Amino acid sequence: METQTLLYWLYVALMVGGALLFWIWSRDPKNVPQYEYSLAMLIPIWSALAYTGMALGQGSVEVAGQTTYYARYLDWVVSTPLLLLALGFTAMFYTPKHERSITLLFGLVAADVVMILCGLLADLSESSTARLTWFLCGVGAFVAVLYLLWVPLRKLAANSDVELGSIYNKLLSFLTVLWIAYPTIWALGPSGLFLFGQTIETLLFVVVPFLSKVGFSILDLSYLRDLASRRPPKHHKAPVAV
Repeated sequence: METQTLLYWLYVALMVGGALLFWIWSRDPKNVPQYEYSLAMLIPIWSALAYTGMALGQGSVEVAGQTTYYARYLDWVVSTPLLLLALGFTAMFYTPKHERSITLLFGLVAADVVMILCGLLADLSESSTARLTWFLCGVGAFVAVLYLLWVPLRKLAANSDVELGSIYNKLLSFLTVLWIAYPTIWALGPSGLFLFGQTIETLLFVVVPFLSKVGFSILDLSYLRDLASRRPPKHHKAPVAV
């Protein structure tokens, strides 16, 4: 079995393990709403399905002599909006449901989807000009995502509760560093400058997604479980494990 295939199966196992952990935690939610656990479980499950396809030799196409793994984009176009929703819900943890900004969450998800699709178009482009154009469009959408996370959502979390604001800052910093790694890997790897080969890129796209999906959700739920066990959000009904 090739190294890349082994890495894909390792990733699938890690994602399944993460989903099981979140399911176990959901049995004792500690005043954290069940939708938080549902998001945390759905993210690694969907990602595991995408990587299962790659492990089975699916989800890739040859473009301009290079292999483009469109299965990664199928993963990201679903899992990254869910991650952003999870972070958004954390920022709004103490915000009554009727006061939550659906427009802000929609803008965040929309910018993220544009970013992912631009990355896919860049990977599918044969000319360097088209590839660079789509990459820069994706970077622009990424900047929009960062703005929404670091300005309005950060302000909302800080204004609703001091401790929640601190938790949000930690989660946001963690996720931002990892998300910056994605375009960096793309730019330095086979799709960009080719400073390293496909195997190294595959390894990086196992480690970074694991940390940004399962690692992030572990931190997110751990913080919320601790916070909600001491000061539960009054507008949430008592969660029931199902």
